[in-house]
Amino acid sequence: MPRLQSFFWNSCIHRQFKPPPLRLFSIHVGFRRFHSYYAFRSKLLKTGICAASGFAVAAVFSPAIYADAPSSTHSPKSHRFRLSEVRQHGRDASTQWVTKGSKVYDITDWVAAHPGGDVILRAAGGPVDQYWNIFTIHKKKDVYDILEGFCIGDVDPRDLKDGQVPVEHVDDPFKSDPKRDARLLVLSDRPFNAETPEEDLNSFVTPNETFYVRHHMWVPEIQEAGHRLVVELNNGEEKGYSLDELKQNFPSVKILATLQCSGNRRRNMTEGSRATNGLQWGTGAISNAEWTGVRLRDVLADAGFPVNDASDDVKHAHFVGAEAYGASIPIEKALDKLGDVLIAFEMNGKPLPADHGYPMRIVVPGNVAARSVKWLNRIILSDEESPSQWQRRDYKCFGPNVGGNPDWDSAPAIQEMPVQSAITLLRDISAHSEQDRRLLQVYGLEEDSVAVEGYSFSGGGRRIVRVDVSANGGSSWHQAELLPDERRGAKAWAWRRWRWVLPRSQAGRTFVVKAVDEAYNTQPDHFEPHYNFRGNLASAWHRVGYMSSDRVSSYQT
Repeated sequence: MPRLQSFFWNSCIHRQFKPPPLRLFSIHVGFRRFHSYYAFRSKLLKTGICAASGFAVAAVFSPAIYADAPSSTHSPKSHRFRLSEVRQHGRDASTQWVTKGSKVYDITDWVAAHPGGDVILRAAGGPVDQYWNIFTIHKKKDVYDILEGFCIGDVDPRDLKDGQVPVEHVDDPFKSDPKRDARLLVLSDRPFNAETPEEDLNSFVTPNETFYVRHHMWVPEIQEAGHRLVVELNNGEEKGYSLDELKQNFPSVKILATLQCSGNRRRNMTEGSRATNGLQWGTGAISNAEWTGVRLRDVLADAGFPVNDASDDVKHAHFVGAEAYGASIPIEKALDKLGDVLIAFEMNGKPLPADHGYPMRIVVPGNVAARSVKWLNRIILSDEESPSQWQRRDYKCFGPNVGGNPDWDSAPAIQEMPVQSAITLLRDISAHSEQDRRLLQVYGLEEDSVAVEGYSFSGGGRRIVRVDVSANGGSSWHQAELLPDERRGAKAWAWRRWRWVLPRSQAGRTFVVKAVDEAYNTQPDHFEPHYNFRGNLASAWHRVGYMSSDRVSSYQT
């Protein structure tokens, strides 16, 4: 490595954050030896500079930022700017300004180096505060110090209210979010996160309107006509595709696949063990749909990647969304002829809803839903996994003894999901009801009974072969009926619904369920042995209290 470059990397590694002399790297020179910013960021990760990763961490160490920061002789605080002048420096202007608090910053030279991509331009011409609050990883002294290097002055006091930019001048990142179905069980509004309601967990295919929603940010406004997916190969070559080109140039494929959040049943882990970090999902952060799209493998081949003789230099496929979310999967999964990884554009026979990735998303069946990136606009082939915080930090598991400040690099990112099951319906059946009697006859019963239903699922396309249920807290077991389903795809990507009907006289106070997949993986009996502070992959036996009634039971999940 040349001496000056070595000086830069070493000074950063040892957390000497003063800029090297002589403007070692400009925006162009700094990236010239890398194929793209993503390759450049990969270099940062390799050198250990950005081990923490995340939306803004890499910016702390970007050579472009230091190289183009104003010199120490500049005295920006002598300048005052009206908000009307700041607004002239928006996304499409030759220079981009933002305000934070009462200060004004020229971030033009930051945009190309920003780890979150050009999402920062959403704030151009106005306050950045609301985005800073969404991406809390910005709230580090080093990042604040970087930002101060771009300060060019202050907001004119005539435009401030109580020392701050008035709220009417603050952009709402969530203003374009779509209207949602009232039946969704909302956990947070901004960003929006909601579970599928219980009644729709009892159908094999989940309606689009009540498919669970997991957002880390806002829903981006995308016009199909102008949207292009860019595929970047490991040699730096790129090829772009419109949605029409994908539909016209590649075979269309349909699969049935379940998506499950890694935090599904986190609330059960909290209640059954200890406090966990994150949204307290119940049993509804999982849904099943038919996905229509084109195979990722076919698109990569068309872009020039040798899918049948992949280079050892390529180990991961990165996916980047229009709102800056990023994740990756191993290249083996991306290229697997039986992996069914799709660039999807339809969900249950209709164009993707805005909440689920319109106009296109990646669907990685069998893997945690965090890898099925929505609003897809870029695919990158790399020797490193995605540097995003959602790959390097959030979606990992640690031992029950590990607290909230782990060695993030010591654990792999979650990919395939463990075996899972849950009770979604517990209903008393009356022998005196004509409708209920028909169901009792199917099971050879004549007395008042209880119907128990739910879902079961395992990652990696592993088929569910058995569901064990208990009516007395796990003291004795029976096998549930596996309900008929459809299989579309090379493997068992969809959940398996199940049912058990038993005489009410045999029902105790607690029903329990556990599933077994074709590799004979099953669920642990309690949460404590696989507790992790993030509350990911909560898959212990699902227990539901029961109290007899003449109607649908009220029970806790």
